[in-house]
This record gives sequence, C-alpha cells and structure tokens, in this order.
Amino acid sequence: MDEGTAPQKGTVTQRAIERIKALIGEGSLEPGQRLPTERDLAAQLGISRSSMREAIRALTVMGVLEARHGSGIYVTRLEAGDLLETFGVVADLSRGPGLVELLEVRRILESTATALAAARITPDQLAEVERHLKAMNATDDPEQILAHDLAFHREIAAAAGNDTMAAILEGLSSRTFRARVWRGYQEEGAFTRTRREHAAIHRALVARDPEAARAAAAAHVGEVEEWLRAQLEG
Repeated sequence: MDEGTAPQKGTVTQRAIERIKALIGEGSLEPGQRLPTERDLAAQLGISRSSMREAIRALTVMGVLEARHGSGIYVTRLEAGDLLETFGVVADLSRGPGLVELLEVRRILESTATALAAARITPDQLAEVERHLKAMNATDDPEQILAHDLAFHREIAAAAGNDTMAAILEGLSSRTFRARVWRGYQEEGAFTRTRREHAAIHRALVARDPEAARAAAAAHVGEVEEWLRAQLEG
C-alpha cells in the first residue's frame, strides 16, 4: 500500500484491523478458516464496507489473511514465515546507522540460533551445512559464495528448531546487503578470514558445543558490523 491508502493509527480502518486480529487471537477465527462475507463482517463489527475492505487489504499484506480466487478471504496458517515476510523490506532498505542497528540485532539472534543448533542439529542438517561450507570454499565467484552463504546460515537457523527466530533471521539476512559485503570482502581480499569464521561455526556444530557455536557466530556477524562501520566512517 502507498501512503495514500495505508491505514493510519486511530482511523476506522485501523480499528477494524484490530477487531479482526482480536477475533483471531481469541479463537473466533481459526487459521485456515474462511471469513464471513465483507458485508456480514462489516455489519458484525459495526463499520462501513469500505473500511472493512481496507482492513482486509492491509491484513492480507501483513500475511494474516489471504484471498482465494472464487472462494473468499481466509485466515492464513499464521506461521511466523508468513507473518514476518515483509520484515525483509526493512533490511533491504535500511542504510547507514539503521543498518548497523539491524546487524546488532542479527548478531544477538544468530549467535543464539547457532548455539541452539549445536544442541539440536540432525546429521542430515549438519551434512547440508558442510556441503554449503565446502561449496563456499571451492569458488571465488561472489554470486556463488553469496548463494551458499545464505543457505549455510539458513540451514543453521532451521536446525535451531525455532521457526519464529528463523523467520526473523531470514528477514534480517538481506541478500542485497550480503552481496554488498561479499563484493567488499572480494576487493579487500578478506575471503580467507570469513572462510575461517564459517569453519569455526561448523567445527562448533560438529562438536555439539553450544557456547563455542555462540561465540563463533557472534564473532562472524561482529566482523560484518566492524566492516560496515568502517565503510560508513570512510
């Protein structure tokens, strides 16, 4: 939605959004359930159909509702990945100090996820992490490295066993920003250092050592933070 159509806090549309969310929260509307017709729901909540239409549109963008062609409007499965899908826009568009702040958040969450993964990772997941690590080490092509870097961290986040944390990390792991970092690393000849960091994370996972995994992941993201700070100061 653009600025002209986005519901403002306190408007009738915003109140309609909150009422629908309340119906879902209290269990009157369940995940996967079809909503009443726009007319019936507007009458039930005592608001105009136009405000209801805007509320439904906003909740669809948020991943709370989905339109099924020829069938109506349904509550989504309400899974973290769906609800946090638009979170990635923040990482893609953030610049300067705002991006540093996002990296601070990512460092905290990624170190926690990696520690959890060290305790919970399955042999198959560990094999996938190792496969992406080897693929990163086998090329100097930034695009290939970027693809395997994303997959390496995504597999670890999934192994942590916390879908909400994994969804937030996915949003914070902007491909646009990672590509910028890898290009910078290539220009500075820093591939060797970041490969060591990835290897340290992998060793901690193999050893099933949560604290070593936490420290290795925090150091890895911390290096990216320092690189970005240096870029901003330069």
